[in-house]
Amino acid sequence: MSKKNLPVYIAVAVVFAAAGAYLGLHKEPPAAAPAASAAAGPVAALYGQTLPDAKGVATPLAQYKGKAMLVNFWAPWCGPCVQEMPELSALAAGEEGKKLQVIGIGIDSPSNIAEFSDKYKITYPVLVAGMSGTELSRQFGNSGGGLPYTVLIGADGQVKKTYLGKLKFDELRKDLATL
Repeated sequence: MSKKNLPVYIAVAVVFAAAGAYLGLHKEPPAAAPAASAAAGPVAALYGQTLPDAKGVATPLAQYKGKAMLVNFWAPWCGPCVQEMPELSALAAGEEGKKLQVIGIGIDSPSNIAEFSDKYKITYPVLVAGMSGTELSRQFGNSGGGLPYTVLIGADGQVKKTYLGKLKFDELRKDLATL
């Protein structure tokens, strides 16, 4: 990130934060849903997504059904998001990555995510969701729209745990051992 672009990145971050706060405060309460669909709601919504990767290739998330997943909502302008990526890459490339699919869902423009992905060597799929990624993370309980936000989903399709803020990898590894 060049210093001359820093004011632009800060402005984008402020716009995203303000939009998240506005949407969080002005959201209509959801209509009551049957219990069965409420239980499967956010994971089913995730599996129903087909998102482009950093190169624009459509990636259906349904391909990960039946495998444990660690879904990390992030943005290139989010410092803690960027700080945890090397450890997420190591996790995806290591022993845990054989039984766990790590996925990054970027909340930014396709061009910014592509530029970021070209600059950093990330060993797991990085997908582009734009602002709809914020809404998807809210379905998993991220009511404030904060980043990073990470969701651990078991192979059974059930949400096992959610993490707001930079991951504590010792805690995450303990949680992974229970899958």
